[in-house]
Amino acid sequence: MALPEPVTAEPPALALPRLMRQSWRDVAFLHWAVEPGSVARLFPPGVRPDVLDGRTYVGLIPFRMVGAGFAHGPAVPWAGTFLETNVRLYSVDDTGRRGIVFLSLDADRAVVVAGARAVFGLPYRWARMGFRADGDERAYTTRLRRVGVHSRVAVRVGAPTAGGPLEHFLTARWGLHVARGHRTRYIPNAHPPWPLRTAELLDLDDGLVAAAGLGDLARRPPDHVAFSDGVAVRFGLPVPAATPRGGDRISRRRNGYGTVMGNRDSNQSSVRTDEQIASPKGSEVTEDEAGGDEPMAEVPGGPQVDVPAAQGHVPEDDDR
Repeated sequence: MALPEPVTAEPPALALPRLMRQSWRDVAFLHWAVEPGSVARLFPPGVRPDVLDGRTYVGLIPFRMVGAGFAHGPAVPWAGTFLETNVRLYSVDDTGRRGIVFLSLDADRAVVVAGARAVFGLPYRWARMGFRADGDERAYTTRLRRVGVHSRVAVRVGAPTAGGPLEHFLTARWGLHVARGHRTRYIPNAHPPWPLRTAELLDLDDGLVAAAGLGDLARRPPDHVAFSDGVAVRFGLPVPAATPRGGDRISRRRNGYGTVMGNRDSNQSSVRTDEQIASPKGSEVTEDEAGGDEPMAEVPGGPQVDVPAAQGHVPEDDDR
């Protein structure tokens, strides 16, 4: 069993061919620290809880998915933009590769739910969802269809922060582990360093964490809250989780998102704050994002990334 790979602010080089691309926007991060043994049963074969200072974490992450599509060509109209809330754990496989295990992913696009379940075996569920941005406040609602489980999260966004070991441990995740049949696969991804902000929790009424098998954890305040305006993401092809990333070497060549920094300390990483996404103040974004007409924010030293400053309420209608 290999030691966990280093935590790095930028991703290892993403192998060709690429599978798909998307943007994650207005991302709220709520995390609870738990004992690794209390969640070990929820991990797929060949994967164990990743730990920092003896603890692992449960995440509740609501956000907006924007412009999802294949690696080349335009984003998928309508279906490529939707709301999502996921409950996640933090994983490391026997090769030492760090990642995420999703216990649930809720989205308001039925076609996305069906496709992700069929193709990748991901535990997506169809839900009614809403999002509201009002100044520095962000509010997210989720209600599963056919069952009474719901979630309500509201945060106040604060100042930019470079983050520390915990923030890097939670956000510098370059893939996900998913069980499909009797095999565990790893789906790699790459994106720029997260432009993190501090955040204050204003409201939390959540049943998704309990529905994922974690009891009354969400009845207590989270141990960590943060926010990000967002990043653009690319995904590679799934590989067996038993296949190493390519040895214990971290690539230092440019990978399209910046130079990999190669910090070898498994609990430390550094983020260059001048590469954080600058969200333009005072801009308005229409509710219809499928056309991809939102303002662009430039990442110095990297590509341009779609990051809106704010987004109006997304209706919870049944036609989504």
